[in-house]
This record gives sequence, structure tokens and C-alpha cells, in this order.
Amino acid sequence: MNRRIFLPIVTATALAEQGIEERGTGMNRDALHVELGRRYRFAASHRLHSPHLSEEENYRVFGKCANPYGHGHNYVLEVSLSGRIDPATGMIANLADLDAFVEQQVLEQFDHRSLNEEVAAFREKVPTTENLCIEIFCRLQNFPHARLERVRIQETGNNSFEYAGNTEGNHS
Repeated sequence: MNRRIFLPIVTATALAEQGIEERGTGMNRDALHVELGRRYRFAASHRLHSPHLSEEENYRVFGKCANPYGHGHNYVLEVSLSGRIDPATGMIANLADLDAFVEQQVLEQFDHRSLNEEVAAFREKVPTTENLCIEIFCRLQNFPHARLERVRIQETGNNSFEYAGNTEGNHS
């Protein structure tokens, strides 16, 4: 299964109040806000069930997702990074470096796994996609070559979740 798909998200925002100037465009390269987006895919199963709730409450809250045997999803993970454009390469980050980091920190740990049983972070926490977003953000925030802006996970065609850390800079 090909778990990586290039997602060409590059946005540039000029900051006019900082005296922006780039060859005929009125934009300073250092004042641009550029984001790189990369898309990955992984398959995993989970059961939405809280030990703090009765079986009846679990079924009321989580519905069919509380099935004792769990169920699976083909997740789509989008990672957005920002940073300075390296003048030598013209890139924020080398995509091979990013792919290797995401492979090690996320895909190897989550792909074709039972989140409840095989991922330590979800042994005591309900593996909702909201919690999955936060967990993946925490795992990726130390990427050394750019700043992690947010992660977005599409669980189904109708459900997607996004996490960008908290406002105090503590992303847990």
C-alpha cells in the first residue's frame, strides 16, 4: 500500500508592515509565511469504549463504535509544516527527511494495528480520532527541519479532525 501522497499546499502571506521587498513583487522572502503539506495513509482499528462508563452508557455514547470486536478505518493524515525557505534548495524541508520521520514516528507505530491493544498511548485513553490527532501531533512536533503547524486526520468521507497544538506552546 502506498502510504504517502504529495499534497501541494504552499501558501505565501506577505507582511507589508515589515517593509516587504522581493524583486519586483514587493515581498521579502524572509517575511513570507509558507506552509508545506504532506499526506499519508494508514489503516488501523479501534474500539471506542471507556472503562469509566457502563456498557449501556458506552453504547449510548459511542453507538456501533463500542462494538467489543472493534472496527477499522483507512485514515488519511495531513501534516502541515512551516519554516524559512532554504536559499540553496528552495524548500522548507526535504520531503525525504519528512517522510522518514513520519514513517518512524507514526506509520510504523499505527499502520495495521489495533490502537487499543497495540499503541501504549491508547491503553488508558479512548482512541477517538480527536485523541489520535493530539497523539500524532505530539509525536511529530520535534521534526528538526521545520515547525509543525497542524495535523489533520480524515477518518471517513464525512469525519475529519484537526489539531494545531494549544495556544500556550505546550502541545500535549
